Amino acid sequence: MALIDRVKYDGPADVLVWRFPQDNLSLGTQVIVNQAQEAIFFKGGQALDVLGPGTHTLRTANIPLMRKLIQAPFGGETPFTAEIYYVNKAVDMDVKWGTNSPIPVMDPKFNVFLPVRAFGQFAIQIADSRAFVTQLSATSPQFTADQLSNYFRGVLLTRAKDYIAETIVKEKINVLEIAAHLEAMSGALQGKLADDFAKYGVKLVNFYLNSVDVPEDDDTVVRLKKALADRAELDILGDKYQQKRTLDVMEKAAGNPGGGAGAGMGAGLGLGAGLGMGQMMAGAMGGGMAQPGAAAAAAAKFCVSCGKPLAAGAKFCAECGAKVG
Repeated sequence: MALIDRVKYDGPADVLVWRFPQDNLSLGTQVIVNQAQEAIFFKGGQALDVLGPGTHTLRTANIPLMRKLIQAPFGGETPFTAEIYYVNKAVDMDVKWGTNSPIPVMDPKFNVFLPVRAFGQFAIQIADSRAFVTQLSATSPQFTADQLSNYFRGVLLTRAKDYIAETIVKEKINVLEIAAHLEAMSGALQGKLADDFAKYGVKLVNFYLNSVDVPEDDDTVVRLKKALADRAELDILGDKYQQKRTLDVMEKAAGNPGGGAGAGMGAGLGLGAGLGMGQMMAGAMGGGMAQPGAAAAAAAKFCVSCGKPLAAGAKFCAECGAKVG
C-alpha cells in the first residue's frame, strides 16, 4: 500500500471530530491543520502527539511520542501506521436540549401538581482534544454535536429537572410566572453542569433555559387557568360579579335548546325569583325592619337599573340614583 504524503481535513463542516480515512504514513508526510482545529495521533489505542493549526512536515521532533513507536528508517523514509483525528475546537453555539417528558412539580402558590416542561440550548467548545477523543468519540469515523448532546442528555436532564423542581418549591415561584426567573436559573444550571462536561474535555461556554412551561391541553392546567380567569373577573367587577354570573346563568337557561322554551323560561323565572327573594331579604335586613314574609314579597320594589331594593315611596334609587318610574 502506497504511503500517504499529504493529510488534510476533508470531512463535513459541522462535526466535532473526523478521522482521516487512511493510516499509512511516513516521516516526511505533510499534515495540514486548519484554524480552530487540532490533529491528534493515535496508535495502538493510545492518544499520542497533537498538532495545532498550520502545515506540518512530520519529523521526529514534532511527533516525539510517536517516535518511540516508529521502526528504524528504511529507504530514506520511515513508514509507520497511525490514525489521525481532526478535532474542531470552534465554539458550537446551538446545541439544543429539552425534557422528553413533563416533570410533575407541586406549584407552591396553588398547591396542585403541574406537568412542567423545559427547553433551551447551550454552547460548547472542546478544550482538551486528547481527553475528548479518548473518552467520547473513541474509534468513530466522526462525532457530531447531536451525538454529544445525546451523550450528555441523561446528566443534563437529571440536573435540570432536580434544579427546576427544587427552585420552584424553595423560592415559591408560580409556574405560570416563571419567565422572569429564567436568566438566573440558566446561570445556576451552567455552574452545576460545567464539571460534568469538563471531565470529558468539553468547556460549557454558556447554557440557556429558554422556556419553562406547561402543556396547554393538560386537564389540571385548563382548570387552573379557568379559576384564575374567574378570580380576575371577580376582582374587576367587585360587587357586580354575582349579579353578572346570575344573569349569565339565566340567559343560558332561557336559551337552552335541550330543555325547550318552557323549561328554559321556568329555570330563568326560578332563578329570578330566587335572586329577588335574596335582594328583598338583604333590603329588609339593611332597613332594620321586619315584615311578614308574604307581605314583604308583595310590597318590595327593585330598581330597574341596578336591581337593588327601593325604599317605600322613593322617587330615586339610593344605590345608583336612577329615577323610579
